[in-house]
Amino acid sequence: MDTLIVLLRIAAVLHLGLLAAGLMMPKVVGMRAHLGRMPPFIEQLFWTYYAFIGLCLIGFSAITFVFADALASGSGLARAVSTFLAVFWTMRLGAALWVFDVGPYLTTPARAWGYRGLNLAFACLPIVYGLAAAQPAWLR
Repeated sequence: MDTLIVLLRIAAVLHLGLLAAGLMMPKVVGMRAHLGRMPPFIEQLFWTYYAFIGLCLIGFSAITFVFADALASGSGLARAVSTFLAVFWTMRLGAALWVFDVGPYLTTPARAWGYRGLNLAFACLPIVYGLAAAQPAWLR
């Protein structure tokens, strides 16, 4: 279980990395200019959703870090939370790979590498939470 707890704590830190990347995104993609052409309600709605996503990342990180031992315990609630997070991050990885066209924004090597790093985080999170949900015998 110690290995799983360490992996969960790394996942908690990855969430904060995603938060940091998300905070840089408005400037990188010129989001204010794009949203400025939308009706005020749509712009407000977007920023509200954006803030809630940030809040979720902080919450996922805090819960995972503080309760890593509980998530690694294999209890019903731990498996349910871990399953939810594994599915959530699997779907987010799918959106990154097959829905979003970020090509126009990957204008520098740093942005391209940053995007690869984000996708790596999106790939690692479902693996860690999947392990916490499945509780494979080889991990114990």
